[in-house]
Amino acid sequence: MKTLMLLFGWTFAAFALLQFIQIDIPTPPTPKAGDRISAPAPVMAAIKKGCYDCHSNRNNIPWYGNIAPISFEVRQHVKDGRKWLNFDLFNRYTEEKKQKIYQGTVKTVTSGAMPIPLYLWKHTEARLNPAERKAIIGWAKGKIGE
Repeated sequence: MKTLMLLFGWTFAAFALLQFIQIDIPTPPTPKAGDRISAPAPVMAAIKKGCYDCHSNRNNIPWYGNIAPISFEVRQHVKDGRKWLNFDLFNRYTEEKKQKIYQGTVKTVTSGAMPIPLYLWKHTEARLNPAERKAIIGWAKGKIGE
């Protein structure tokens, strides 16, 4: 029993100390008029629903996203998501990068890899239905090679 209490005490202490380690999400540049992506209304609605939490400046970090070690994963996903694609800065990208994004969008949305399953586990409202997936894929395919 004493060993169990000691183990619990050390575990709690480690958890408490982890709370002092925070991963910052760098503040992205402020978008100017015309920087944001533009797409037909159904596509924009689907993108905002399933993509904006990680791929825009408008992240909604939930309460558990501030508790280590979960916060490490959440913040790293946001940093990685913005690094690959930030919809609020989309029109600043080169045409080459946009083409990679369109092609990647078709691939990841078709396969169901995005939004990531770990995110959807807690955020079921971000799950894209078949019509939303079809709208995004059709829009992205139409942009490839423009």
